[in-house]
Amino acid sequence: MNFPPETEYVTIPELCERWGTSPGKLHRLIEDRQLAAVRLDGVLRIPAEFAGPEEPLNSLRGTLLALHDAGFDDEEAVGWLLARNDELDERPIDALLAGRKSAVRRATQALAF
Repeated sequence: MNFPPETEYVTIPELCERWGTSPGKLHRLIEDRQLAAVRLDGVLRIPAEFAGPEEPLNSLRGTLLALHDAGFDDEEAVGWLLARNDELDERPIDALLAGRKSAVRRATQALAF
């Protein structure tokens, strides 16, 4: 899958240092769909916009769960969040960052049909 080239990513070690946590804890956050990562050039990377100063973006988990329920794998979910969405008239991650969680969730519901 092609991801927007302007997307900034952080690696597991970088995020561990920022949050003061262990790689195991970050992997659990990814497994629990509180955070999403993709493998780029063989390295697991997390879009920087998904990671707040001390924890994952709060509204991310519900959206990742909804995308998973719609049949998306992690790579597809990250791609959907980072791509412009016509229904939202912006990227879903931008809507989440702006506090428009409900609009993003409505957009994910349309994917299940």
